[in-house]
Amino acid sequence: MIRTEQFGVHLMFDGYGASPERLSNLDMLRNLLKDLPRALGMHAICEPCVVEVGPLNRKDPGGLSGFVMIAESHISFHTFPARRFVSADVYTCQNDMDTEKVKNLLSIAFWAESAEVNVVPRGTRYPAENLV
Repeated sequence: MIRTEQFGVHLMFDGYGASPERLSNLDMLRNLLKDLPRALGMHAICEPCVVEVGPLNRKDPGGLSGFVMIAESHISFHTFPARRFVSADVYTCQNDMDTEKVKNLLSIAFWAESAEVNVVPRGTRYPAENLV
């Protein structure tokens, strides 16, 4: 029988009533992706990428999307300044991520008035040892 363990945690943050100025500030968002991994005890393995995305459809009036790969997985976001909304993900192979700290850091960074946070355990049947 194969011994298993949980692989990690995926935190999904949806921020409402966020600051349109912060949601459209390319430099602030790039710095957030530079600083957040270290603040969470994680390790960036590339430079952050933040790009402007124009309006694509009724639900997407345009904004900025950002991503940084971390040794533990990734951190990403999509901002919608016209809707004062941000959607962010922090996915890590660490099972003990401080989800309240992540929520607070993201709420402060985006000046979100409120947030929904969902945390999903990932890889609940991840093999505890190499199979080959």
